[in-house]
Amino acid sequence: MMTDSMILQNTLPYNPFTPKPLPGIAPLAPEDWLRRDECEAAQIALRRRLIEEHGDQVIRMAPNAGEAAGELLEAVKNRLYPGQGDTVTLPGGAIIDVDKSDPMRSLGTLAQQDFCILQKPEGQDEHVLMAAALCFPASWRLSEKFMRPLTQIHVPVPAYDAAIAKRVQRLFDGVKVGRPMWRFNTLWYDRPDLHHPDRDPVAPHLDRNRVGNFLRSELQSILRLPRTGAVVFSIHTRVLARAHVMAQFGPDVTVAG
Repeated sequence: MMTDSMILQNTLPYNPFTPKPLPGIAPLAPEDWLRRDECEAAQIALRRRLIEEHGDQVIRMAPNAGEAAGELLEAVKNRLYPGQGDTVTLPGGAIIDVDKSDPMRSLGTLAQQDFCILQKPEGQDEHVLMAAALCFPASWRLSEKFMRPLTQIHVPVPAYDAAIAKRVQRLFDGVKVGRPMWRFNTLWYDRPDLHHPDRDPVAPHLDRNRVGNFLRSELQSILRLPRTGAVVFSIHTRVLARAHVMAQFGPDVTVAG
């Protein structure tokens, strides 16, 4: 189960086949932010290697996003490694020093989730992607989305029209401190790759009625930081072999909604 090329969960903590119209947002209990699962150590080990090998392909931060990134780093460290200070023991046993001068790189090594920080510049109508630790993209590249507003970030997502864009922006405007929100997405793939930046027309089954070898599902949460007011979009990616999906949800496993 635990190699860099085959990191697979056995179950999902939600039913990905329940129809949910976009944006499919629901309240999330604060204690459920940053869930851990059986692949945490393997995913973090892969993230560390990807950051080392790919640099700014997976880590980006605008100069004026440093305060928000530092606030997020502190929140993640306190939640996942309480009492450990600036030297932490990762799942799997590696000991690392948290570098507060490079907060997004540090964030990329502490959790199995990806993190995107969005802020709404003064005078603008939309939140903009200001910083990210994105090791596990699903058919998109950070370089294409960095410093872009929400509507451009979601191109070319099917069904993301002007009405959905307005609803999503209202969510980012309205999310309250201490009251995070969450949603999920789901796609069938023929490969289990977690780091999948290319829009390969063969691998991701954008036709939702076609079942592949692996189900990839992202638990996406939206959280507001209390001090800076920045919005954090975190992504917990799980990949399951088709046999485990069928064992949990039955044979009728086309993606609904």
